[in-house]
Amino acid sequence: MKQFILSLFWAAVAVAAVAQTPAKPAAPNAAAKPATSSSGVKLPPGVPPVRGIAKTAFSLRYQDVRIGKGADAEPNKIYKVNYTGWLAADGHKFDSSYDHKTPVMGKDGKPEMDADGKPKMNDGEPISFPQGFGRVIPGFDQGFGGMKIGGKRRLFIPWQLAYGAHGRPGPSAANPGIPPKADLIFDIELVDVSEMPAPQARPGMINGPNGQPMRMIPHPQAPGASGTPATPPPSTTSPSATPTPPPTTTPPPASTTPPPPPADKPQSN
Repeated sequence: MKQFILSLFWAAVAVAAVAQTPAKPAAPNAAAKPATSSSGVKLPPGVPPVRGIAKTAFSLRYQDVRIGKGADAEPNKIYKVNYTGWLAADGHKFDSSYDHKTPVMGKDGKPEMDADGKPKMNDGEPISFPQGFGRVIPGFDQGFGGMKIGGKRRLFIPWQLAYGAHGRPGPSAANPGIPPKADLIFDIELVDVSEMPAPQARPGMINGPNGQPMRMIPHPQAPGASGTPATPPPSTTSPSATPTPPPTTTPPPASTTPPPPPADKPQSN
């Protein structure tokens, strides 16, 4: 009996001790820390996590072959580049700037002839295009970011950033062009970067203090009535790009544009 009473006494003492133990401080608010969704993506505060697997639809990949030493490839400039393009599926070369050779012209403006009486040809003509205006496929247009003049790079362009689901038909069965949903591989070399030519004033426009054209107040119902020149319609030469030129810049036409189908000369996208 005494042992039973003694055990009850010690049990009561233990309960009282637990009741008097100070509570631990509450943990910091978990919302203050970046949340992590079920996909492992860290989220900033205020963004609720969601369940699901994060997937990448498509991406432009590149491999620097040679780092240039010249100026950076700044956006909205004229790029002068050499290129060679292959189909990623089978390695078929569909075009190259090195294949588009032109005659070597003499001081008299006439082609120079070799010993066989044939015109001398140069080693290929680089192409020029205004970057950021949708004159080339998106993957090519975006692939020069971070390059310097003299640099070489290999681009791996998914079909979503190339010619899309329809591809681009070629001129003949021997030159079928770009198949639908074709991933492309390009070797590119940035030869030069130059400024855009200054746009000329058009009727209804005057030059401002900085030399740039200023639009006079248009009719309220006219395009650009808010004071901003109307955006030109999308180029019909690029099936997968929508050019959006800045309002004060008129891009010059590209002399040639990759990636064209096999032809005598490169064509615009």
